[in-house]
Amino acid sequence: MPRWDLNRLIVFTTVARAGSLKQAAALLGQPQPAISRQIARLEEECRGRLFGRTGRGMALTEFGQRLLPQIERVLFEADALGEQVADTAGMPFGDVRLGVLPSLYRALVMPLFFDLRAAFPGITLHIFEGSAGQIDQWLASGHIDIGLPYRYGQAPASEVEVLATCDSFLVGQAGDALTRSDTVPFARLDGLPLVLPSAPSGVRVLLDQLARRAGIVLNVVVAADSNQLQKAITAQGGAYTVLPRHAIAAEWAAGSLQAARIVDPVIARQVVLATTAVRPLSLAARTTAKALRAIGERLETQQVFAG
Repeated sequence: MPRWDLNRLIVFTTVARAGSLKQAAALLGQPQPAISRQIARLEEECRGRLFGRTGRGMALTEFGQRLLPQIERVLFEADALGEQVADTAGMPFGDVRLGVLPSLYRALVMPLFFDLRAAFPGITLHIFEGSAGQIDQWLASGHIDIGLPYRYGQAPASEVEVLATCDSFLVGQAGDALTRSDTVPFARLDGLPLVLPSAPSGVRVLLDQLARRAGIVLNVVVAADSNQLQKAITAQGGAYTVLPRHAIAAEWAAGSLQAARIVDPVIARQVVLATTAVRPLSLAARTTAKALRAIGERLETQQVFAG
């Protein structure tokens, strides 16, 4: 009988859930050929095909479908053993998979890395950047342990913890007359060339709703989910964008972008901490969540997210 490689079993379950080698490679942070080789090796060990290629990606064979729940149980037991050892030793260790918005890497992810490295070197972070919708999907499937998406409006207390609340700013290039003042009424966005995320992004849906209520037209000239692209286009004067202050802190300080807080109404977004319900959090994940809460409190005190 083969000696089962847990990493290879993780690759198998990830491909099975994702339905494609490309998506599995992105989730695992490994090259697609390496994923394919791991699946081929596992099929040799199992003496049968586990996947069939379809026009849409990878689909489990009947044999693969029979093995999937057994392999998931093996991985669950392995995780449980690691948690028991960690709890007994009193020192958290192991992998923690974290899904974050790109705009939060400087404010939350960098401090988290250095705090954990100093206090809990046994914890290894796996960082996945994505939109709020992607983070919610990863949490629902169990691909990540902790997610840091935005929420708009009142977030249900049972679903998430609010780490910070931040206002939205109209962002323009340096020297722009409209964003030179401290605030700008939402109605002034009428007809402005804008680069915004595509629907169903939470902020895009909210802006569209507010525009309809105000009777104005949002002139979206570019739909781009990338914060870097939004800021690059804005810095060159191609359009305006709407972002929280911490997302443009470096560019604002360097003088390449400037921004005015949107008022009438104020557009607030909440940075929240959400956890997967697929499995109990390990001691390492619980420790990471606690560290994030402490960083959130620290940043709120320093008014990093404040308007």
